[in-house]
Amino acid sequence: MNHSSAPSRRRVLATGLGAAAAVSLAAPGTAAAAPAKRRSAALVVHHARVLTGEAHAPVEQSLAVGRDGKVLATGSDAALRRYVGRDTEVVDARGATVMSGIHDGHAHPLGAGERSLHPTLEGATLTVAQLQEALKGFLSSDSSHEPDGWLVVEDWNPVGLLPAGTVPHHRMLDSLPTRRPIALIGNDGHNAWANQRALDLAGITAATADPAGGQIVRDPDGKPGGLLKDTAQDLLTRVIPPPTQAQLVAACAKALAQAAASGITTFMDASVGTHELDTYAALSAAGKLPQRIVPALLIGPDLAKDPAGALRYVRELRARYGQVRGLRFGTAKVFLDGVIEYPSQTAALLAPYLDAEGRPTTHRGDLYVSSADYGRLATVFDRADWQLHAHAIGDRAVRTALDGYETAVRANGRRGNRHTVAHLQLVHPSDYRRFAPLGVVACMQLQWAMRDIWTMEALLPYIGPERHRLLYPARSLERHGATLSGGSDWPVDPLQTWNQVRTAVDREGSEAGEGALYPELEGLTRTSSLRMHTAGTAHQLRMEHLSGRLLPGMAADLVLLDRDVTRVPIAEVSGTGVRLTLVGGRVVHEGVTAPVAAHRARSLTGVHGACGCGHA
Repeated sequence: MNHSSAPSRRRVLATGLGAAAAVSLAAPGTAAAAPAKRRSAALVVHHARVLTGEAHAPVEQSLAVGRDGKVLATGSDAALRRYVGRDTEVVDARGATVMSGIHDGHAHPLGAGERSLHPTLEGATLTVAQLQEALKGFLSSDSSHEPDGWLVVEDWNPVGLLPAGTVPHHRMLDSLPTRRPIALIGNDGHNAWANQRALDLAGITAATADPAGGQIVRDPDGKPGGLLKDTAQDLLTRVIPPPTQAQLVAACAKALAQAAASGITTFMDASVGTHELDTYAALSAAGKLPQRIVPALLIGPDLAKDPAGALRYVRELRARYGQVRGLRFGTAKVFLDGVIEYPSQTAALLAPYLDAEGRPTTHRGDLYVSSADYGRLATVFDRADWQLHAHAIGDRAVRTALDGYETAVRANGRRGNRHTVAHLQLVHPSDYRRFAPLGVVACMQLQWAMRDIWTMEALLPYIGPERHRLLYPARSLERHGATLSGGSDWPVDPLQTWNQVRTAVDREGSEAGEGALYPELEGLTRTSSLRMHTAGTAHQLRMEHLSGRLLPGMAADLVLLDRDVTRVPIAEVSGTGVRLTLVGGRVVHEGVTAPVAAHRARSLTGVHGACGCGHA
């Protein structure tokens, strides 16, 4: 097609669906009124394989989107001809999939934007010498900041320092030819590494106490060695000069656009305070907030001991930011433990970690909030109809979360707040059956379920083969009736949405360096994986009456893909391309190539509609 037709398409969608924005931000749980049976649609996608998301529902051929941004109808090509009017946009999908947009139930999208402002190590596995050479390259390309400007490097791999077992120390950074403060930020979100100059500027000394929920790794004489775990990272990052608001908003807008291009229509931002809320407010005001956002307001370990104070805090934030268009409040986040891999080993385990030779130790990791405190917090928040979202990697932390939610149910009854446990890397088998009766959602990041340095070298020796076979027990939880939801934890991992969907099935994906991780035990079906990343997460976020399925009256939060993800070989799901993403009927992404293969689509009535070319 020629470029002149693109504005026509934009105009039809913008004017026909422009009112959808207000509709799309309806209150959680609000069901839309049933549409009239005969009125022209703003958009009809035909010759598609439409997955409605309803269990046992047939695959449909066509979908119509109303001018209010909601699904008008799904059905056969012949049946949906009646929705095509003179100005209806018509797209020929040529057999590709139309389905609900991906709902990411645990991510840090603003963190991805902010990280992009710094150089990155891309999670590489490096010797100390190789790491030093990479850092010298960053220093030489940024020499204008000598001698006092910070060098902040993202995506350092805390388990990838070779030879295996090497513990980071500030001396390895101090030997670089600079006096600049240096901070390496771990790509797991739980570790940071500083040189001595950075430690000095942060005021971290032998006399500095470990903060609640964190650890300053120390030399035998008590002096800090440069490695900071979990909340101890804050001692360092709080003294790093922040970007300007303009820089931050531009970077975050680009990150959210990348997510829309991946097919993500809803995010739960899994750790939010005033800094993130201010950024979301600026993005929303600038019209650069394409997804629905559920901010999980972070409650630190000290505040978690004061349930009334914690409730006041989240209510105050909701009152201050509740009118920001695109945000949906009602969730709070608590870290119950850290991460399980060596050298951190801050995840809370029921049985002790092993040493490198497989011998038991006395170390069981760190539980940041006690079971009693979490039970009191859960009871107060549940009664106030707030949802809790617990970070729990180790089986002791998972049990603590479940115990807390059980306390709330005993006190308040089942109130439908869908309290959630995230990550679930290790769950004791006796706890599988507890999720369903408590109504607790299992939010899993299954792109981690593969054999690589994280699950093998940094983990297998330290937990042993018996516990290793229990990692990421998705099928076991599903078999016991738990509702599964999906999340990426981006930017802890690169955003690879469809590889994530695939890895939940084959437990290998495109990134595994050492093979599949027990697919015969815990791999999901393709249908289950698609459901957990759409309707399952919509259920987690209490949005199941709004999105996550493509039913008449629900929001048109959908994607048009470049292949049939239900029938291509599972390995090909990783490379899925997104041709078109709609949120509330609004186009938030158009692919570089047209959804209609770069030709002007003929409407079902023979009237030409504008094509789906991505000429911005």
